[in-house]
Amino acid sequence: MKKHNYSAGPSILPQEVFEKASQAVLNFNNSGLSILEISHRSKDFVAVMDEARSLALELLGLEGKGYQALFLQGGASTAFLMAPYNLMKENGKAAYLDSGTWATAAIKEAKLFGETVVVASSKEENYNHIPKGYTIPSDADYFHCTSNNTIFGTQIKDFPATNVPVVCDMSSDIFSRQLDFSKFDLIYAGAQKNMGPAGTTLVVVKEEILEKNGRTIPSMLDYAKHIKAESMYNTPSVFAVYVSLLTLQWIKAKGGVEAVEKLNDAKAALLYAEIDRNPLFKGAAVVEDRSKMNVTFLLNNPDHAAAFDALWKEAGISGLPGHRSVGGYRASIYNAMPIESVQVLVDVMKALESKV
Repeated sequence: MKKHNYSAGPSILPQEVFEKASQAVLNFNNSGLSILEISHRSKDFVAVMDEARSLALELLGLEGKGYQALFLQGGASTAFLMAPYNLMKENGKAAYLDSGTWATAAIKEAKLFGETVVVASSKEENYNHIPKGYTIPSDADYFHCTSNNTIFGTQIKDFPATNVPVVCDMSSDIFSRQLDFSKFDLIYAGAQKNMGPAGTTLVVVKEEILEKNGRTIPSMLDYAKHIKAESMYNTPSVFAVYVSLLTLQWIKAKGGVEAVEKLNDAKAALLYAEIDRNPLFKGAAVVEDRSKMNVTFLLNNPDHAAAFDALWKEAGISGLPGHRSVGGYRASIYNAMPIESVQVLVDVMKALESKV
């Protein structure tokens, strides 16, 4: 039976990426060696790293605009502290938007480095919406936000205008929609949602904002050092970077971020329409802030859970239960999720309606 993987991460990737990656595990570039055993200094892998970094900038429309792309390690969780280490001045301050669990984690790390101003929070409403109408201090060293909240199913639609550098955690919606990415000075994203397997983190940074805060930064946490070493300061996650490259190539072949966004819009519209139509379900996030990547929804009557769970499991659906912070269900419909799989879930929801 075909499986429909709604896991929030590590998550679904394109089938052709799995196939190409599996071939490389056995024999990479007809070298007779596996991608798992080649030297990261070999010409073959240096070419992979160079193309991956270049293609990331190309897809974001940032080529030739003073940005560098890096593939690092440690996930977004390490980026939570790398951002203040690299951008917050001694005795400086940073502004943060608290829109969910991962934003809270980033705030916790920033507080270790200096004054951390939370400009707005939706915590009291269990993060069911994106805060709006806040003011970013003009003397902040940077402003940090999280573009998409995987746990609570919310997504920023309009980013604030500000005169300070903007840092954004885009782990769960990178390459999923068109934005003016030049409005961001630092973007970071764990690969394991829309780009590749767990093990590498994409960082896109405007080079001119670095080495200006006066801090002594440990080498492994210094973006400038990683740029100078071309993402090879230490041994990179070779396989994760390679699979990320395959996924970036897949996005480009699809027509780039513009084409992928149209597919994502169609998937989200299909599922949200059923949630709103079906009297057995309701959405967990406010309508205007609903995520197109992580669709959170609840049963109006918890007594229907056993019947619904049996139906979606029978249909080959996997990874649907919601995070404990929200309950209910979470359908993660990342770039590689085909609309046919979304239709399977919609059909299951309709089947439940006819059954109870």
